[in-house]
Amino acid sequence: MSVPAKSAILEQLRARIAADLAALTESQLRTQAGATHEEARAEDDKDTRAIESSYLARGLAERVAQLRQAAASLASFKPKSFGPDDAVAVGALVQLESRAGVAHYFVVPTAGGLEVESEGTRVTSVTPTAPLGAALIGLYLDEDVDVLTPTGARKVTVVGID
Repeated sequence: MSVPAKSAILEQLRARIAADLAALTESQLRTQAGATHEEARAEDDKDTRAIESSYLARGLAERVAQLRQAAASLASFKPKSFGPDDAVAVGALVQLESRAGVAHYFVVPTAGGLEVESEGTRVTSVTPTAPLGAALIGLYLDEDVDVLTPTGARKVTVVGID
């Protein structure tokens, strides 16, 4: 089973966060400008366009702040190497086997839920605060765990920790 390099996966995650951050920052600035534009002023007491635009701008600003924090965290993140006797921890590239096959997960401190492809293998980032990440932390090679998925609970086995 081919295991992609963690450095390549991490670079793809960093690039994805940077691209999302750039797009959201632009959107947030446009929305903020629209919320304060003269044409957004309420025409009567029932007109809520300016309020709605300001809520949207605030939400986008919060998401931009989250992405900036994620980018900073990933920029300084240096995953360690794991051996066959190590437990899953942040920085581990974990291979899980279930009836559906083998899936690869990269346990990262932030930016969970992103999928990247590296060396022909699809890898999903997962954080220790996510249900799957929490279930994986502390497991060893060949250990089983039940995880909840959108289609119900399923048993998975840790078949690789890198």
